[in-house]
Parts: sequence; C-alpha cells; structure tokens
Amino acid sequence: MKWGIVVFPGSNCDRDMAWVTQHLLGQPTRFIWHEETELGDVEVVVLPGGFSYGDYLRCGALARFSPVMPAVLRHAEAGGWVLGVCNGFQILTEVGLLPGALMRNRDLQFICDRVPVRVERVDLPWTCRYQRHQVLTLPIAHGEGCYYAEPAVLQDLERHQQVVFRYLPPNPNGSVADIAGICNRRGNVLGMMPHPERASDADLGATDGLGLFQSLLAWYAGATGRGR
Repeated sequence: MKWGIVVFPGSNCDRDMAWVTQHLLGQPTRFIWHEETELGDVEVVVLPGGFSYGDYLRCGALARFSPVMPAVLRHAEAGGWVLGVCNGFQILTEVGLLPGALMRNRDLQFICDRVPVRVERVDLPWTCRYQRHQVLTLPIAHGEGCYYAEPAVLQDLERHQQVVFRYLPPNPNGSVADIAGICNRRGNVLGMMPHPERASDADLGATDGLGLFQSLLAWYAGATGRGR
C-alpha cells in the first residue's frame, strides 16, 4: 500500500509517521512537499502533526491554502484514503473534508500526555483490527484540540456514526461529546487528535496505535487480494 506524507513548513511528526509506515510495516512511503500539486500513485495520504506554517491565525488555517491541498481534496473525493493526525485533523476541518472545528483547550493550556481513548466503530478499514469499545492509551500533544460542532452538526455525526474515537473521563481538552476522532460519511477520511504513530513501536513502550495502520493494511489485503 503506497503512503504519502505531506510535509508543510512546521510539520514535525512526518518522520514519526514514516517510521511506522515504512520501517515498522514495510510499506512504500514518500514525503510530499506542500508545494507539489500532484500525488502520483499514492493510495493513503497522511497530514501529520506539527505546526503547519507556524499555525499563525488559526491552526490549519494557512495550510488549507497550500498548493498540495487541491490534490488532497481530489484524492478524497475519488475515495482515496486520507488520515489527519493532530494538526492534520485541524487542517481537514479547515479545508472542509471533515465537519466542525478544533478550538483552544478548555483550560487554555497545552497538553502533552497519554490518555485513554475508546474505539467506537470497528466496521471501518481504519479500525477493523480493534475490538468495539476497546480502550487504547494514546499520546496527545496539543493546545487547540477541543473539538466543537454546532448541535445540528453533532447530531448528524452521531446519526451517521461518524465518531470513531472518544476520550474516556476525564475529557482532557473539553471536546464536545468527548470526541477524539471522526470520519466522513464515506469513511475514507479520518481525523483524530491523539497520535497513533507515537504508540506503534514496542521499543517506545506503547503499541496501541499500531492497530490503526494494521487495520487499513488488513482491509486493503482483503479488498485487493494483493496483501501487504
């Protein structure tokens, strides 16, 4: 499965992500500079964590205008896989691939911690290797991770089962409905504030995030018969 990791000025989790996809899972992986306008034969696009363009104005607000983003939009609209983690999630909401917004944390403090996160759906390619309501321990590191959506949007998310991950108490950042990650209705675009790539290497003492990547690979192997 061919992975492409978009690198914006200020991205700082791109190498972590590549360590998982390329070195731990042996998948073809390349970095996509933000000024590129085509994605080539990439099948999974990752918008990594960091501080794109310094996160001036608002997190992800400048990255949405990056030259690469029209190609990411076309990729998603064609059914291609798109994963946004932390700053990547913020960018996905800014560009309109996912609803809602990420606001300042409830206590206006940057949080760097490991938190319990519950898997809400396991019928998605992103989560099919997990158990329903399985509790994962995943790292978070953000100042603007408080997910918010208007009540009507929130009802729509719940109605269409688009909430993929929720924080368990205590909700670390004040996200509405304890939301830690959502997908689009089609299920091919996933955004999440916790960092699965930072919990995928046994040498780092945490592997709960690896299941997300293994899920997509397992689904891909079953769907295409090409295996890993």
